[in-house]
Amino acid sequence: MNENEKVNLKLIAKNQKDLKVVSAYSQDSIVNVKDMVFLKGNRTFIMLTNRFMWEDVEKGFFRHNRRIRCAIKFEEIIRVQSKNINQKDKNTPLECLAIECKLIADTNYEIKIFFSGGSVITLISEAVEVSMHDLGKSWKVKHVPIHKI
Repeated sequence: MNENEKVNLKLIAKNQKDLKVVSAYSQDSIVNVKDMVFLKGNRTFIMLTNRFMWEDVEKGFFRHNRRIRCAIKFEEIIRVQSKNINQKDKNTPLECLAIECKLIADTNYEIKIFFSGGSVITLISEAVEVSMHDLGKSWKVKHVPIHKI
């Protein structure tokens, strides 16, 4: 399979287990503050990221490291909170580390999006309704994200 035959990733998460898969594919995605929006009237939170394509590194499909634009949409969102994110600096890049979810108050979910540097976005949701869609074509990047253990 070459890069022109690659099918863009599309995932849907309907429960906490599904969301772990979305989290894994989101790891090391880069998102600018300006590329996150809470559409309160629609109860939707959207992030447009530059996703690192770990699946290609692991499968050995490409000799080059690649990123792709990716939309991650969270639905049924009641409230959004951020921690350690400067909302005024719209071009600040954030590196996504993980997305975690837990049931709170027996009816709602707390979805936390963790970024490097201690930044966190917390979504309070009535359901786990998350979709992840790659957009367009991928591009080559020089560096593979590295994590200290």
